[in-house]
Amino acid sequence: MTPFCVRMGDKGFSVFRPFLGFASFIVTLQLVNGDLSYSIPEEMKRGYVIGNIAKDLGLDLRTLSSRKARVDFEGTRKRYCDINLNTGDLITSERMDRESLCGKKVSCVVKVDLVLENPLELHRLSLHIQDVNDNSPQFNDNLIEMEIRESADKGNRFSIDEAHDADIGQNAVQRYNLQKNDNFILAVDSNKVELVLENTLDREKQKEIHLLLTALDGGSPQRSGTVVIHVTVLDANDNTPVFSQADYEASLPEDTPPDTIVITVSATDADEGVNGDVTYHFGHVSDDDVNVFSIDPKTGEIRVTGVIDFEESSSFEMRVKAKDGLGLTSYAKVIIDVTDKNDNAPVIYLKSLTNPIPENVSPGTEVGIINVQDRDSESNGQVRCSIQQGAPFKLVPSIKNYYSLVTTGQLDRELVSDYNITITATDEGSPPLSSSKSVQLSVADINDNPPVFEDQSYSAYVSENNKPGSTLCSVTARDPDWRQNGTVIYSVLPGEVNGAPVSSYVSVNGDTGVIHAVKSFDYEQLRSFKVQVMARDNGSPPLSSNVTVSVFVSDVNDNSPQILYPAPEGNSFMTELVPKAAHGGSLVSKVIAVDADSGQNAWLSYEIVKSTDPGLFTIGVHSGEIRTQRDISESDSMKQNLIVAVKDNGQPSLSATCSMYLLISDNLAEVPELKDIFYDEKNSKLTSYLIIALVSVSTFFLTFIIIILGVRFCRRRKPRLLFDGAVAIPSAYLPPNYADVDGTGTLRSAYNYDAYLTTGSRTSDFKFVTSYSDNTLPADQTLRKSPTDFLEAFGDSDNSPQFFKISSSHCGYLSFSKMERKGFSNHGLVTRFVVCLLGLQFVCAEVSYSTPEEAKPGTVIGNIAKDLGLDISTLSTRKARIDSDGDNEQFCVINLKNGDLSVAERLDRETLCGTKPSCVFGLELVLENPLELHRINLHVQDINDNSPQFKRDSLRMEIRESAEKGTRFLIEEAHDADIGQNSVQRYSLQKNGYFILTNDASKVELVLENKLDRETQQEIDLPLTAIDGGSPQRSGTVMIHVTVLDANDNAPVFSQAVYKASLPENSPLETVVVTVSATDADEGVNGDVTYDFGHVSEADEKLFFIDGKSGEIRVIGNTDFEKKNSFELRVMANDGLGLSSYAKVYIDLTDVNDNAPVIYLKSLANPIPENVSPGTEVGIINVQDRDSESNRQVRCSIQQGAPFKLVPSIKNYYSLVTTGQLDRELVSDYNITITATDEGSPPLSSSKSVQLSVADINDNPPVFEDQSYSAYVSENNKPGSTLCSVTARDPDWRQNGTVIYSVLPSEVNGAPVSSYVSVNGDTGVIHAVRSFDYEQLRSFKVQVMARDNGSPPLSSNVTVSVFVSDVNDNSPQILYPAPEGNSFMTELVPKAAHGGSLVSKVIAVDADSGQNAWLSYEIVKSTDPGLFTIGVHSGEIRTQRDIFESDSMKQNLIVAVKDNGQPSLSATCSMYLLISDNLAEVPELKDISYDEKNSKLTSYLIIALVSVSTFFLTFIIIILGVRFFRRRKPRLLFDGAVAIPSAYLPPNYADVDGTGTLRSAYNYDAYLTTGSRTSDFKFVTSYNDNTLPADQTLRKSLSDFAEVFCHPDESPEVGHFLYLTFNFIYAFPRASPCTSGIYISEHNVSLKS
Repeated sequence: MTPFCVRMGDKGFSVFRPFLGFASFIVTLQLVNGDLSYSIPEEMKRGYVIGNIAKDLGLDLRTLSSRKARVDFEGTRKRYCDINLNTGDLITSERMDRESLCGKKVSCVVKVDLVLENPLELHRLSLHIQDVNDNSPQFNDNLIEMEIRESADKGNRFSIDEAHDADIGQNAVQRYNLQKNDNFILAVDSNKVELVLENTLDREKQKEIHLLLTALDGGSPQRSGTVVIHVTVLDANDNTPVFSQADYEASLPEDTPPDTIVITVSATDADEGVNGDVTYHFGHVSDDDVNVFSIDPKTGEIRVTGVIDFEESSSFEMRVKAKDGLGLTSYAKVIIDVTDKNDNAPVIYLKSLTNPIPENVSPGTEVGIINVQDRDSESNGQVRCSIQQGAPFKLVPSIKNYYSLVTTGQLDRELVSDYNITITATDEGSPPLSSSKSVQLSVADINDNPPVFEDQSYSAYVSENNKPGSTLCSVTARDPDWRQNGTVIYSVLPGEVNGAPVSSYVSVNGDTGVIHAVKSFDYEQLRSFKVQVMARDNGSPPLSSNVTVSVFVSDVNDNSPQILYPAPEGNSFMTELVPKAAHGGSLVSKVIAVDADSGQNAWLSYEIVKSTDPGLFTIGVHSGEIRTQRDISESDSMKQNLIVAVKDNGQPSLSATCSMYLLISDNLAEVPELKDIFYDEKNSKLTSYLIIALVSVSTFFLTFIIIILGVRFCRRRKPRLLFDGAVAIPSAYLPPNYADVDGTGTLRSAYNYDAYLTTGSRTSDFKFVTSYSDNTLPADQTLRKSPTDFLEAFGDSDNSPQFFKISSSHCGYLSFSKMERKGFSNHGLVTRFVVCLLGLQFVCAEVSYSTPEEAKPGTVIGNIAKDLGLDISTLSTRKARIDSDGDNEQFCVINLKNGDLSVAERLDRETLCGTKPSCVFGLELVLENPLELHRINLHVQDINDNSPQFKRDSLRMEIRESAEKGTRFLIEEAHDADIGQNSVQRYSLQKNGYFILTNDASKVELVLENKLDRETQQEIDLPLTAIDGGSPQRSGTVMIHVTVLDANDNAPVFSQAVYKASLPENSPLETVVVTVSATDADEGVNGDVTYDFGHVSEADEKLFFIDGKSGEIRVIGNTDFEKKNSFELRVMANDGLGLSSYAKVYIDLTDVNDNAPVIYLKSLANPIPENVSPGTEVGIINVQDRDSESNRQVRCSIQQGAPFKLVPSIKNYYSLVTTGQLDRELVSDYNITITATDEGSPPLSSSKSVQLSVADINDNPPVFEDQSYSAYVSENNKPGSTLCSVTARDPDWRQNGTVIYSVLPSEVNGAPVSSYVSVNGDTGVIHAVRSFDYEQLRSFKVQVMARDNGSPPLSSNVTVSVFVSDVNDNSPQILYPAPEGNSFMTELVPKAAHGGSLVSKVIAVDADSGQNAWLSYEIVKSTDPGLFTIGVHSGEIRTQRDIFESDSMKQNLIVAVKDNGQPSLSATCSMYLLISDNLAEVPELKDISYDEKNSKLTSYLIIALVSVSTFFLTFIIIILGVRFFRRRKPRLLFDGAVAIPSAYLPPNYADVDGTGTLRSAYNYDAYLTTGSRTSDFKFVTSYNDNTLPADQTLRKSLSDFAEVFCHPDESPEVGHFLYLTFNFIYAFPRASPCTSGIYISEHNVSLKS
């Protein structure tokens, strides 16, 4: 091995050194761009040194490793060699086989690239692989079989397939050697190897000859290969095949799987070779049988190939033909019986169906008729039928396999409108089979459902001053009925609202149910009313239902505030006094105003518009309380005038103003108006008042006694509505619409009353108890059903029995009809069973008719009505019809007018019954109402309508001219579809000079009468006729074409010795490459040439195929120019008896562009630091294309948008370099797609994805998810509890992105923030270090820092706001009155004050906030418990009744104040009140003198009034005491008309969150009634959701519900109240005009009498 390069030393060449240097430079350039070649023998071991490549290329050994020197091979080839980086040697790394690499190529060269990096350098190496003799010659087969007739002539040549040697040149096959024998010699030339017959063959001496043929190559050492040639001597064909049996019989179950062997037929032939090779075929077999069975031509096995169905054909009869190699045949008969299996599921037929069914149909009604059939036989055809559970239907067995589908219960379309009934039929086979049929039944609607509203009641809300015609709400009613029965129409029922018809208020859209306002509403006149809406359907008769719609009018701001106190100017009865010692913030007076509007429109705000001293007084914005802004000084004017403006909160706002007069005086005697007081007039007035009071009390006492006696007297004559006991007394009062239901005499719903008597009340209270039958339907919704409505069809019942009657006819039928019961109660079932048996016996009779086939439609078969004794007039009404078994066509119909049975379709006996001797098929005559069935058997008679037919139009026979006289040749029989005498009876053969005909019962044969001579006549045509015995007679003819064969004495001859073709690679399959052609001078089988490949490699056999008949060579595989660009094939031509010849075919492939470039990643730096500079090389790419010339020229590119580019380097190498700055946080990974495109037409391309990761550096600080955080914690929290969590994200990686949290140092209220909160460094969870107090610290802020773990670390901060929420930990603090001992004045109460007058107010605050600061007030103890009351929420103290002269002047009250926290906290205070109508009566003014006479008279009057009053009260107490012991429950008693809350604003409610508005606004509604001299107040619910609702604590005014039981114009009086709690209100009868009022809270109804 010597490299093709020159290396020399430096010694002796000093003079020529410059020239040598220049020459060395030129050589180096050539080496880089040219090739360096080595030669190496194949099959060298691994590690074999090919050459020192470093020395040959002048490379520095020390840089080989650092420059990553390596050897690359083109494509995906193995690495056959490698470079030793230590020595520079090129060594083998894999065994190199020249035959695998280059095949038959003369020169075998492998291209190798030496690649070095930094800088990129490429050297091309060529390895020449030299051949060694490592392969022996090989024949295509180990044994060559040849069949030569003993009549072959001397000198005949027989071609032998050549041997093949994978080596080339001298190492390939050089010569052949044949073992010495007596018959053959070997002839070899450059193209072929032939056996030459030297001596003639004699089969009687030697049947077989074995010859050994050896092939030798010219290598050293020499190798050889051998093959054995086996010659078989053939004889003449003079024997026909003979079957082992004339008839074969087999039994086979139906549904036998395909490929099952049924039977094997066997025939033998005494001849040998081709003459004795027997093949099997079917003779004359129907097309259906051919699709069911197949016969193996070689073995004679008859196999199942199709579906065998006993119901289609129960037996098969086939003729089998045995044929030898040259056409002699014989026949046998095969009979196959099929046994039945249960393979047919029952089939369900719907014969009649009533659809839809009215939903009011009675149970037991027949709605359909079902027929079930099963094509199987015996027990496999017995069927049971059923339907699924749960449907109100059942199947009643009728006649044979008929069933009636009847209803079993009441239908309701609204519950179920459609029924999907599944009928299941199961046979008695093993295993049983079943089928099902779905029957869709619809239920027809009747109008049996009234419309039903979606809600029990509706509420509509509308603002006052609305536009007429505006929409209030929509009502919707559903009617489950269908179409017009379910169409709903809406209307408003007549009624009155405030004396006007309701239609003048609202209207309803009849189609949509939308309710519209007819007029504009006024909230102050009408706050709510109710409307009855009726929904009616369109059924006949129509049904309807009603619903109540409550219309609520909401308020708008259309009323100005009304000032109640102070009274309008000129009507004020006193001036407010302000003590001189009053400090700043002291309560002076209060402005009381109301607004007729409600809600936000009634929220009032107060403002002092003008004052005598602007800086002295201030007024509460929301409470109206006037307080001092500073302490009162001596210089302040005694008289102070204030002008106060009151505004509401509506849009736009409305207002009113008033004047307030204040007198600053520390001593009442200093008041100028009291200096000239005269008391005589006052005393006389007092006396008059006392006399009037005494007369009034006495009169009222006497009246009361008279009323009590009258009531007692009336109760003895009438049933009592009121009860004095404490026991619940049921009652049975019957409302009109509950008169009676179903004649039971009892109510659907019973109402019960509980009566309670309490002290302080002169009436009894009733409680309405829930009905004991809440779910009972009212009378108009209850349906009456008769006892017989739900009886089952054909079932026994003691209440409604049924009888059956039997009627019979000629064939018999069974019918059922209902009769009235007269006995037979115990024998009903037995009677029906006997009747059913008798009916079935009648049905079993059959009627038979016969008719010839092919009768025209309309042909009358017989009069079935007459034959069965049926009434012709009832055929139409009973739906008489003809049904066929299974799915047969309707061949017959019945004429309903005359009862004739006639032909409907053409009857073809051969189609219906095939070859069966008797053709009978069943029909059924079906009649309904009642169901009746008659069986009809129709016999179809055969006529001669089919001619005999041969299977083929012509029969071809090939008979050798050497056939012996008397030889028999079997002829396939003719077939006639008719039967009996109409089938084939005889055959006739045209007269000729060679053959005669023999015919027996089993076969037809031609007999050779005279010897054949091919030279005299090559072909003979013989007409053969088959004749049947019908009338008229029919016949069929076949032409027998006999070909006379000669001897095989010529081999095929190719038209060319060598064929050449050119083919593009990747040619489509079945492309014809070239057609070879050979001819044979012989005829028949001897001249029939077939083509095949000779010795061809396995790879070539997968690419090309030769057509055995035409000689076309086609492409069958993928031809690839890159794998092999030329092919050499040997083609062999064989005649019918084995003579052959050979030719060569050369096929050259042309290259097409079918290989896309392949991209190889040679080097890659991954990951890349994100701070790498642009232009850095990060990878080396190599691109290769296996195509040639321009198809392998490649362009390379990458996609746009990536900060990388490809820089072309050496040859097909590219450097991948960066083009811009990288940022891992923006893009952490790059998926670079490199695309390579070649220059072919069309161009091909490929791509490769390169994954590049960017390494992280710490260049991003942590960033919090939110700009700020808020934490909420309740006060008194546990130290260590979690406040909130902060989260910061750092886009950097690993430790650069790891975040640590800490709290920045700061102070909260002078203490370090770390003493308040701490943060978890890992999770960012913030914890409380201490317990917080809402009253000391409500909120604070914390700075949290997030820092990463990078180097250097980066950080960011965020603010966390902590808010402390309140809990109830502070008791209420009472501001007014001041604690005991510190009060500087006593409240004055005028004697003329009426019930409900404002006396004073308790003012308290709570340091807590929210619900914890909501305060409620209660009088715990008082001097006179019934004189004063306090507002639960306002703290206002008011009189409960008018003040009497007997009341003590000094009144002491102890008031408790509670907050609304959990648990509640409280405080108490004392209130001192002084009752005085004249300031002079104040104890401080004792120097005023009184008239003694007036004083005595007054005393007497007082004593009398007290005595009468005491007796009157004692009498009432005695009455109440008797009833008290019967009382079962305590009750709440109210003696006043209205509770009056206030809107006092605690200090901590002054301003919230800087909005300047209250959390909760309190509003007042004022109502004035005749007979009352004070105003009543109604406390309206706050708009704050968490504020306690007022309607749970307060009563409403008398006028709110006066309309319920009386006329709206009548004025109610204040009195005692009777409470009734129930859900339904009866109208109580009254004997006189109503003067009572009703008060309704959220859950109770309050009646006042």
